[in-house]
Parts: sequence; C-alpha cells; structure tokens
Amino acid sequence: MNREAPLAARMRPRSLEEFVGQEHIIGEGKLLRRAIQADRLFSSIIFTGPPGTGKTTLAQLIALHTQAHFETISAVLAGVAELRRVISEARERRSLYQRRTLLFVDEVHRWNKAQQDALLPLVENGMLTLIGATTENPYFDVIPALVSRSRVFQLEPLKEAHLCQIFQTALQDSERGYGGRDIRVDEDARAHLIHVAGGDARNLLNALELAVESTPPEADGSIHITLEVAQESIQKRAILYDRMGDAHYDTISAFIKSVRGSDPDAALYWLAKMILAGEDPRFILRRLIVLSGEDIGLADPLGLVVASAAANAYEYIGMPEGIYPLVEATLYLATAPKSNSAGAFFRVREELEQNGAGPVPVHLMDPSRDARGFGHGRGYQYPHAFPDHFVPQQYLPDGLLGREFYRPSDQGFEALAAERLKRWRAAQAQALGYAPPPPTVKDDDSAADSPRRE
Repeated sequence: MNREAPLAARMRPRSLEEFVGQEHIIGEGKLLRRAIQADRLFSSIIFTGPPGTGKTTLAQLIALHTQAHFETISAVLAGVAELRRVISEARERRSLYQRRTLLFVDEVHRWNKAQQDALLPLVENGMLTLIGATTENPYFDVIPALVSRSRVFQLEPLKEAHLCQIFQTALQDSERGYGGRDIRVDEDARAHLIHVAGGDARNLLNALELAVESTPPEADGSIHITLEVAQESIQKRAILYDRMGDAHYDTISAFIKSVRGSDPDAALYWLAKMILAGEDPRFILRRLIVLSGEDIGLADPLGLVVASAAANAYEYIGMPEGIYPLVEATLYLATAPKSNSAGAFFRVREELEQNGAGPVPVHLMDPSRDARGFGHGRGYQYPHAFPDHFVPQQYLPDGLLGREFYRPSDQGFEALAAERLKRWRAAQAQALGYAPPPPTVKDDDSAADSPRRE
C-alpha cells in the first residue's frame, strides 16, 4: 500500500526534522515544537490554514511522539455513532489504564453544533485532547466554546523556497520518491510547477507525479519534464511573473496606474495576470485601500468603504469566490471620480518640519483644568449654537492665519464640499480681518508630496 500510495502521501514527513515550513509555530525552540517533543500537549489545539500546508502532517507527527492513545476521525465521514464510540473508549481507557486520548478531527468545521458540543465536557475535564484541522476560519466555523478551550495555530501557504525543497527531496529520495529514476526537469518547468502550486505542497507533488508517470521515457530511459509537460500536468499555462522581481513591481504598478487613470479594462487585465500568476490577493487589496485614500479620497468617500469591505469579504470567504469582491473593488475604484487632495497632509507636515508647531490659541485650549487661572477656553464659540452650525473664528496658530493646506478638487462629492469650504473660508477671512489668498490652481501633488507612488 505504501508503494502504491500517491507521491504526496509517500513523501509526508516522518519527523519534525523533515517537516518543511511553518517556522513561526514549529521552528526550533517554538512552543508547539517543545510541547510535541516533550509529549506535553495537554491543551486542545486547532490547526487552520489553506490545503497542503501541513495540518494533517503535524497531527501525525504528534501521534508519533506521544504515549497517549491517538485516534483519528474525519468530520466529513464520521457521524454521531462514530463520535460516541470514541468518547466511550476514551472514558474506558482513562478509567482502566489512566491513559490519555488525543483525538484528531480532520475538517472539524464540517461537524454541526450538536457534534461539536458533545466534545466540550471531555475537552473541559481533560478526558480528550482535541487536535482539530480546518481550512476555514475557526472563529466563524467552530463553536466559540470549543475555540475558547483550544489554542489556535494558523498555518500559512508554503513559501516558494519551501516548495523548492520539497520538490527536490521528492526527486532525490530513492525510498519514497523518484531518486532511483533518471528524471530531468527543465528550470522553467520547475519554476512553473512551484509558482502555480500556490503554496500547496500536495498540489505540487500531485503535479510532479502526473508529469513523471505520464511522460514516455527517452531512448536512454530518462524522463524529461519540459515546460509544456508541466503546464499540462497542473492545467495552467505559465505566466512569467517573479513575485520578488521586476515583474511583480511592474505589474502592480501598471494595475494601480490603470485604476488611477480610470481604465477598468486595463485594470482587469493586470489584475487577472497577477491572480493567475499566484499573487497574494491580500497584497492587491492592500494597494487598493491605499489608492482609495490617495487617488479617490473625498471625490467618492465610499471608495475607501468598498475597498475595505472587499478586503474583509476576502478574509471571510477566501479563494476562488473571493475574486468577486476583489473585482468589484477594482471596477468601483477605476470608475469612481478621482481626487488626490489627501496630499494636503504632506504640505502640513512640511510646514511643521520647517517651522515647528505653533501654540494653540487660548480659546481652543481645554477649559477643564485651567479656565479660572489662565482663561483657557475663554472666548470659544460653539458652532452648533449658530445658524448652519458654523461660526467664523480662529483655529490655526497666529502665524498661519489664511494658510490653505487643503485644496479640494471639483470632482464628485468633493465638489460640494469645495463650495461650502469656499463660503466658510471667506467668512473667516472677513471676521478675522485678513485678506483671503488668491484662488489656487488645482495641483496634482508631485511625487515628493506622497510617501509612496507606483
């Protein structure tokens, strides 16, 4: 059975030393590693993360290191009867032999509330130590009472360096992999398989196995894996895109500039290229959130809401369905009115850096402590006590009266704000006795104004 098992099953790590990736939870000296090695895993744990990142493997490694009885069931297949059997045997084992039971439940989120509730008393009294594995967010899909009694460990998609190590081990291992066969893999084919695997070791090994087993040997008996074979094995064409190189930065730059330039067609093109090449959607969503503040701003305040909601929706549903909120945010921002008036902050920062901060006017000071002795807050006029909830009075320090840092655009919602602001500024200038500055030309905020631009 071991010989006929899929390559991904045969290559499953047999020790902590063979385990690749997840250094943040299983690296040398980490809490979980120490607990496994010392067989001191007394509190229940839940592993959450994408497929192929090592959840089941970690559970099997725990089974190899523990003196407790280790039981494995799948929430997809096991029903109430199976769960009752496990609970009954755990009680008997503890009563007769004083032996603990570790219960590994794969896809634990598939159990309904009643099945999860049944575990609570045994987890609470230590009769069972639960090891749950789920590809979903346990805070949404596992009952809160069970989560609160467990320690949650989040596994991340494997990095390309990890996948490269796993790939090489499978080719060199003569006992479980292809070390006894002459297999030549072109570099572009190897890179394609690793890129498209998307951080999933099982996906990578399945594709490698299909490529090897379906490729006829050469005249000398060797097997040659080309890019074309790799593409067929993983059913995706190669897209030249190095997530740490120029293609990464050039493509995200083209994407952001297309959204900023109000070209939804080009924005979708560059978005699709990044997604098909395996780019992290979270990175794209972060850039869209930045763009909504930098390039849309008050011209359409909902831009920031839509971008943030898309990021939240993606975390809730993941891929592949998570592409819909990502596309919706892209199209909304690309077709929204644009304004970069938020760059006013950098003009204020420049003023403070060059001339320092001016004193707070006395009538704006906090009156709760020094109103009697120093007159703090005296003379302040409460805007809501006046018509239109506005009264002209000084808010900037003396030396900056009349300075206009914020320059609203004439786009969308901000055009309405600009009309109000024009009246308010004129009233302030008249009340405080200074000449309003001449109308400013709408500036485009030079690259020096912004901390980061694509």
